[in-house]
Amino acid sequence: MIITLVTFAFFFGLLISRIGLPPMVGFLTAGFAYNLAGFEIPEGLQTIADLGVTLLLFSIGLKLKIKDLATAEVWGTSVAHIAVSTFLFSIVIFVGTLLFEVPFFDLSIPAIIVLAFGLSFSSTVYAVKVLEDKGDMGAFYGKIAIGILVMQDIFAVIFLAVSEGKYPSIYALLVLLLFLPPVKKLIYKLIDHAGYGELLVVSGLFFALVAGYEFFYSVDLKGDLGALILGIVISNHPKSKALAKSLFSFKELMLVGFFLSVGMQGLPTIPIILTAIGLVLILPAKTWLYFFITSRFGLRSRTSLLNAITLGNFSEFGLIVAALGVSQGFLSVEWLLVIAIAVSISFATAAPFSKNTEEIYQRYKEALYSFQKDTLHPKDKVLDTGEATILIIGMGRVGTGAYRVLEQARPGKVLGIELNDDRAADLRNQGFNVEVADATDTDFWNMVHQAKSIEEMIILSMPNHMSNVYAAERIQASDVDCKVVAIAKHETEVDGLSKMGIPSFNLYREAGEGLADEALNQLGLKNQ
Repeated sequence: MIITLVTFAFFFGLLISRIGLPPMVGFLTAGFAYNLAGFEIPEGLQTIADLGVTLLLFSIGLKLKIKDLATAEVWGTSVAHIAVSTFLFSIVIFVGTLLFEVPFFDLSIPAIIVLAFGLSFSSTVYAVKVLEDKGDMGAFYGKIAIGILVMQDIFAVIFLAVSEGKYPSIYALLVLLLFLPPVKKLIYKLIDHAGYGELLVVSGLFFALVAGYEFFYSVDLKGDLGALILGIVISNHPKSKALAKSLFSFKELMLVGFFLSVGMQGLPTIPIILTAIGLVLILPAKTWLYFFITSRFGLRSRTSLLNAITLGNFSEFGLIVAALGVSQGFLSVEWLLVIAIAVSISFATAAPFSKNTEEIYQRYKEALYSFQKDTLHPKDKVLDTGEATILIIGMGRVGTGAYRVLEQARPGKVLGIELNDDRAADLRNQGFNVEVADATDTDFWNMVHQAKSIEEMIILSMPNHMSNVYAAERIQASDVDCKVVAIAKHETEVDGLSKMGIPSFNLYREAGEGLADEALNQLGLKNQ
């Protein structure tokens, strides 16, 4: 069975990716097709799916700072959106009970509210996948979206504890030990001794699944929350990025199981499918609500739009709520299928919008501006590049190396652009001229175009290739008149940039040629 399932996943994922949608949509479709074909669900698939979600939350924690949650735009949006959207979905479902004489619409008021509460959540799995693919995990809107999702996870823990009558035990106070310096020091020591090989991967699995999930579960707390918190505890360790990278492929593989499992919840009837479609048709209201609330906190219309589209979907938490309702007898099993299909369709319909967010923003920019406040959030103002004539986008090891050389040749004219504000602050302390900005932000490039200050060159040195591509598209769309060069790691990336008219520097090839030149020098030979 597992061989058949992998075959379904591969070919549906390949087919969907060829038409421009994320492979995750193909995996959802594969799950439904596999189920429709009458095959048995492989034993252990749900375990794999659960492992994927746990590792995902651990990875989020590795990139998350507590201060990112303690902001008004995060907790204010979370509380306001859940309250208003729960009210909205309650009305919609209640009207459905009056209009449709379908057995599974025979719902009590508490059951309606519980369903609406589950539908108010957004998918952590989907949002993080989109942000990772676009390289926007560190972007301002990305941090807000992740913060809102974490707050929703906290609300979910509270809800599940109350609804199941399962409250944290007295031993839950031991969780506080994780934040004490002696315990953190012990955790950090263990990571130091894990090195950078396969033991680092195993250490990540240990902290996510054992020290995180199982420890929290043993004291009657949600295990996934434990993985998230352990990730946050480790996030300040110098090897946190290496740890996240070592788990990346493993996490991605496990998440395939999650998307497949969503599509295997059962065979739907026509009323179930129509109900799911009806719920999806309300998603624009849920998405607009995210946009409106975040704009009230002084975010630019573009930031609010990107955040809203990222969160404009249904969550896997809705499946948990429906399963809970079925087990406690106040929901029929049909609602589990309704939510499963609605979640799947919401992912599929949201994907094209996530891919074309910038085009949507440009088309409706004037209308969106009417919701933007006059006083903007300090972190969301468009950067002024000042007297710089050369921009280096992405101040990692490649970007900082290029900065040092160019600063010697053009002193005072080089400006580094970094997405991560902590990284930018650290570089400024080292004497680099670095500012924080989003290189995929059209407003930023329009400002650069209008100022006409960047006259010489823009270097795209971000580690995520698609981020460089998106930035190049924004530069060309804004008619910034200067030379652009980008880094690449593979020949396919070189070819793609070349088709855009952008010369590139192949890191691996150039490193190999440089190594060969050094070898020839050592041999006393000259490279012809």
